[in-house]
Amino acid sequence: MRLSVVFVLLFVLCAGEVSAQTDSVNFKRVEWETKRLAPGIRLRQAWFRGKTLFKSNQFISVLEIKPKIKNRLSIAFEPKVKRTTSDFGSGSMAIAAINGTFFDVKNGGSVDFIRAGGQIINENHLEKNNTRARHQQAALVIKNGALHIDEWDGSTDWEKNLDGEDVMLTGPLLLHNDKQAKLDSNTFNVARHPRSAMAVTDNNRVLMITVDGRDANSAGMSLFELRQVLRWLHCRDGVNLDGGGSTTLWTKAQGVVNYPSDNGKWDHKGQRRVANVILVKRN
Repeated sequence: MRLSVVFVLLFVLCAGEVSAQTDSVNFKRVEWETKRLAPGIRLRQAWFRGKTLFKSNQFISVLEIKPKIKNRLSIAFEPKVKRTTSDFGSGSMAIAAINGTFFDVKNGGSVDFIRAGGQIINENHLEKNNTRARHQQAALVIKNGALHIDEWDGSTDWEKNLDGEDVMLTGPLLLHNDKQAKLDSNTFNVARHPRSAMAVTDNNRVLMITVDGRDANSAGMSLFELRQVLRWLHCRDGVNLDGGGSTTLWTKAQGVVNYPSDNGKWDHKGQRRVANVILVKRN
């Protein structure tokens, strides 16, 4: 009996290792469709069909921004009403936009701390036990148009002391300083959903990432799977944004480039109205 249990455990471990290696190879070999949107900005997209990534179909979009090019990041928001990501982007004369952090679906406004242009726009809506939510323990910090991803240090006023004109709390944190951040095995992290993320690579390129989901064409990912994708993209720091039906990546050149799921159709028309976004603009 003991030998049988050991054999089963070894089989499971070996099968998992083989699957991980297969995923890594498939990710490296996939053909990315690449389009230049502006100097220093390009859009890369890959469609994994035939259940070739994490034993599922996946559609991934990556907007890549090179450092030291005259492009800057900023936050756009609405305190009360909600707008689509494309409305935020086009109304701000942006090159690109991705949906931002979590918000009050009924009343509008972010439930996470946002500072924009040096002014506090939203404070954290804490949990019932007066603790921070999982999406209030990491920050996008934008200073002089450049992005830094920071981790909560445990202090009460941490976010107010961060050095940047624009600050947006979000999460969970996925990677920090080239190390995997701890992820709890709760439903939000383990289940597959459409996902949005921001990341910084080893060579300081900023990535806006969407993974589509809730469709036979693309299953969506757990946060553990999303974190692995960031690893394959050579990211040093990475953080989850609001996802699900909110997941949207828009560009001035092409409009919505992913497949938002809020209308239940595999098209580009299913945007959800959100309270905030991250923009890429030209200096």
